[in-house]
Amino acid sequence: MLILKLLLMVLLTQAEKPDCTPQGHRVLPELEKAGDLIIGGIFSFRTGQDGYTDYFTKIPEIRPCKDFSFREFKFAHTMMFAIDEINRDMDILPGIKLGYKIYNDCGSTDILRAAMTLVNGLEQSKTGSNCNKTVQAIIGHSGSTPTMSFAKIVGRFHIPVISHFATCACLSNRKEYPSFFRTIPSDYYQSRALAQLVRHFGWMWIGVLSNKNDYGINGITTFISAASEEGVCIEYSEAFESTSPYHEILRIVNIIRISTSKVIMAFMSHREIKILVDELYRQNITGLQWIGSDAWITDDSLADILGHTLLIGSIGFAVRNAQIPGLGPFLQDVNPSQFPNSIFFKDFWEHVFDCSLSPSEIKKRCNGSENLRDVQNSFTDLTDLRFSNNIYKAVYAVAHAVNNILSCEQNKSFILNSTCLKLTEIKPWQVLNSLQSINFTTPGGENVFFDKNGDSPARYELINLQSVNKGKIEVETIGYYDASLPKSQRFSMNNVQVVWREGKNQVPVSVCSESCPPGTRKAVQKGRPVCCYDCILCPPGEISNTTDSVDCLKCPIAQWSNTRGDSCIPKEIEFLSYAEIMGIFLAFFSLVGVFFTTSIMLIFYIYRSTPIVRANNSELSFLLLFSLTLCFLCSLTFIGRPTEWSCMLRHTAFGITFVLCISCVLGKTIVVLMAFKATLPGSNVMKWFGPMQQKLCVIFFALIQVLICAFWLILAPPFPYMNMNHYQEKIILECHLGSAIGFWTVLGYIGLLAVFCFILAFLARKLPDNFNEAKFITFSMLIFCAVWITFIPAYVSSPGKFIVAVEIFAILVSSFGLLFCIFLPKCYIILLKPEMNTKKHVMAKMSNDIH
Repeated sequence: MLILKLLLMVLLTQAEKPDCTPQGHRVLPELEKAGDLIIGGIFSFRTGQDGYTDYFTKIPEIRPCKDFSFREFKFAHTMMFAIDEINRDMDILPGIKLGYKIYNDCGSTDILRAAMTLVNGLEQSKTGSNCNKTVQAIIGHSGSTPTMSFAKIVGRFHIPVISHFATCACLSNRKEYPSFFRTIPSDYYQSRALAQLVRHFGWMWIGVLSNKNDYGINGITTFISAASEEGVCIEYSEAFESTSPYHEILRIVNIIRISTSKVIMAFMSHREIKILVDELYRQNITGLQWIGSDAWITDDSLADILGHTLLIGSIGFAVRNAQIPGLGPFLQDVNPSQFPNSIFFKDFWEHVFDCSLSPSEIKKRCNGSENLRDVQNSFTDLTDLRFSNNIYKAVYAVAHAVNNILSCEQNKSFILNSTCLKLTEIKPWQVLNSLQSINFTTPGGENVFFDKNGDSPARYELINLQSVNKGKIEVETIGYYDASLPKSQRFSMNNVQVVWREGKNQVPVSVCSESCPPGTRKAVQKGRPVCCYDCILCPPGEISNTTDSVDCLKCPIAQWSNTRGDSCIPKEIEFLSYAEIMGIFLAFFSLVGVFFTTSIMLIFYIYRSTPIVRANNSELSFLLLFSLTLCFLCSLTFIGRPTEWSCMLRHTAFGITFVLCISCVLGKTIVVLMAFKATLPGSNVMKWFGPMQQKLCVIFFALIQVLICAFWLILAPPFPYMNMNHYQEKIILECHLGSAIGFWTVLGYIGLLAVFCFILAFLARKLPDNFNEAKFITFSMLIFCAVWITFIPAYVSSPGKFIVAVEIFAILVSSFGLLFCIFLPKCYIILLKPEMNTKKHVMAKMSNDIH
């Protein structure tokens, strides 16, 4: 039993303090500094690996990397600088020293191995140590794909991961990456900003290229979606990797060669863009406008490739630049002696100064006088600290999170008894919770906080790659983007000179179809994207007053499209005017009719005592001539712009004057018949139809028409009317009848009297010549009836102002017919045959006719 108890005690002791026995390859940090709390860092001081295939039959070997990345080396030293600055600051974490462990690895497998080493809290040279030692947070990595690979695992241990450069929108998924934060905006915002940028410059037809990894695929998917919302069309979308076979690169280059779009959105890293541009340069494919993501648009290593001139004029978004006071001297003072165990530091130093720290037959020996103050390269360059500043903010974020934990007011969110935590009691999960609520301002004046997904505010500078000088790219900030503002205000441009593709100053054009000018609309070509279209003229009555209009807009009812189809103008108002030839012509003949009628009236007045005038009822003749004068004059009321009074006057005056005219003619016809009857022996008929009866007859017939017109004007008078139905392109200003029954009743009454007069005149046509006005009246009534019977279909079918012209024409023709048929023969005798204008001749002729 005793042995059993001792065995149980040993097991319990081991359970309380388990030993960690690391397995696999030994992984040591590249740069290391002891401290009370340790912050881990993962960077890739070298980039590029040969392709490897793992079969998982054994633990993967650590794989060598090839190319130097001074930018990543600067990132690591920025982290070190920030930690040293915080350690000297008495306002934050006083009395506490922060340390760091910085790993240098490239390739997702080795980066994951480094992350797990930081989680374990052990260097894999140690064994049998306690497993509870771990870093409080991990800074890095620069790439989205390797960050995704280890952030998901590290998140299960509730250890914060803060990236300065991993922009993939997928990392905002709190379920997948519960402990991930970043001091760079998500690609969700960058992709949408790039879509607005493309739309701003009118590049509606573009090509899209990306990495064939999570960073590229997620970023370009968001971009394509946002570009579609902006109306931008994608001609092609391709993805590849720096490790892709050469024939895959050639395939994409050939797509670029045969494409019609001249703008390429490249959502990829600097490795892929360099491979692609080098191949384009070799094949002499030029004239392309590049739009870059922040992963390569400011990378100085682009200056090293052969085809760097093809990238001049490229534009893209990058996080805002910043200054970090004190970083310059810190970088210039670094020396391999500070980190004697760092293999990379030794390689870096030998590469920069072209000497050897170890005895060598190839290079000269370093003499110790080498100093980075005398060197100008991307490591010591301080003009572009965009991403270094993100490192700086990340370190300060961890420091503020720890500082908040150590302050008692923050402890309620961590422990129930609200006691202050001690330094040794701080756990990574507490740092994680505290990071979610931090809000502070850096020494440089920049506000830092994270949203619920661990993302930073999306603020960008629009960068223009303007030149390459001494192995360094020269960029200019030409605009800004702030996702926190309303959409219409997010994007703004500076008033600076922009260099476009290959150094040109003219904004390039990249469209599938030329813009449709105002007056046309876009018609999508069948089977092609919406950006490929034909320009179709707007139909009459519709306009488009903007370029690239999708639809034509109908003009308001009182307006019509102009000849260009780009604006609506008031419709032409049509009415019979005195200013046009037709109106002048009709008015002239109306006045001619008045002149002839007045002349005949004057002749009759002068010769009023002659037998032919007296024998033909001079009073009715004068009344008839007066009424004909009114008929000619009333036609003038039909000419000119219709008004309320002119509309009522023209039809009523026409109806009354014509009835008065026909009544006089009817009276003359009856007088002829009565006069013939009076010449017969024993006839006393004239006493029943004397002058008084004749006047009463005319007044009676005219009074009936007056009553009809009065009822018409009282019940439904004519009124001015804008007829927009007959013509689409113009308005007919006419007089609406008001009551069609009233109008046709007036005409019908005139026609009834005319027919009655025609019948009486026809019956009296064989009376003696001297009394026989009847045959002239018959002929005049025949003309009158023919004209007005013809008028009816012409009136109904005539359009616009021609309906008024037809009415005037009918009035004039019928008036001239009455005037000339009845009075012209008499004027002929009065003026040219005075010998026939005697009582003897008249009586003799009458006697001969009776016998």
